Amino acid sequence: MSAADLMDFSPEVASARAQRKPIVALESTIITHGMPYPRNVETAKLVEDAVRSSGATPATIAVMNGRLRVGLEAKEIESLGALSGGVVKASRRDLAPVAARRGSAGTTVAATKFVAGLAGIEIFATGGIGGVHRGAEETFDISADLVELARTRVAVVCAGAKSILDIEKTLEFLETQGVAIVGYRCDEFPAFYARSSGFKLEHRCDGLHDLARMIRLQRDIGPGGLLVANPVPEDSALEEEVVEERIAEAVAEAKERGVGKKEATPFLLRRVFELTGGRSLEANIALIRNNAILAAQAAVELAKG
Repeated sequence: MSAADLMDFSPEVASARAQRKPIVALESTIITHGMPYPRNVETAKLVEDAVRSSGATPATIAVMNGRLRVGLEAKEIESLGALSGGVVKASRRDLAPVAARRGSAGTTVAATKFVAGLAGIEIFATGGIGGVHRGAEETFDISADLVELARTRVAVVCAGAKSILDIEKTLEFLETQGVAIVGYRCDEFPAFYARSSGFKLEHRCDGLHDLARMIRLQRDIGPGGLLVANPVPEDSALEEEVVEERIAEAVAEAKERGVGKKEATPFLLRRVFELTGGRSLEANIALIRNNAILAAQAAVELAKG
């Protein structure tokens, strides 16, 4: 059995594929693990609507009852959202085991990118990529997202790496893997909630035509797809120093409590939310929507050929 035999398309995505219309892949962990219910469902629908209003078709990817689902209908988003935290968070390595037991799962950046590649989708919008965790020199905790970025030739639009990570080591790892990064109207790699991380990028792009050309050339040349760094909108961004202070508090607390590697990311994001009085969640929603819009605009440009 091939992966294609396990893949189902929503009617909306199937129609877009048949008509060769632009499609943007979206991950489903925002629904299953990223936010509390019902904010997760509201955000997922907000992001999908942003893609549609920008001229493309949204394809939220998940595992549903053992099938690789490309595009979710509203009732499926609602059912996954109501189970927030109650389903598996699947990376690429988990797809076969979850499918074999006919389970359901939210897909990470790595798994979403992989399935998008199988489906022939050129571009994927997420919030922030995973990366090298703080203290990785002791734990070797490095996200599978980074390896997948070098493997699959699908462009990814993100607001940098999640601020809870070691961004300097993340960028070093991406360089080692040969992942091309371009800042969209920015010169520094963004830090998720904050617009800047202090780390300068080698490449910058200021227009959709040039961005589409970079995406296509990277897909042709490889390895992997282009990583497009798109900062959180200014009116939603948090101050870099404030974010760093709150993250340091959360990291220290996680260490004190003995939080395991698999639980580290959701724990830290939840604590940062609490420590910032909810401002981090609002920034998260704004940056995801912003990335979806840029990905849709780029997909429309790519469809022009």
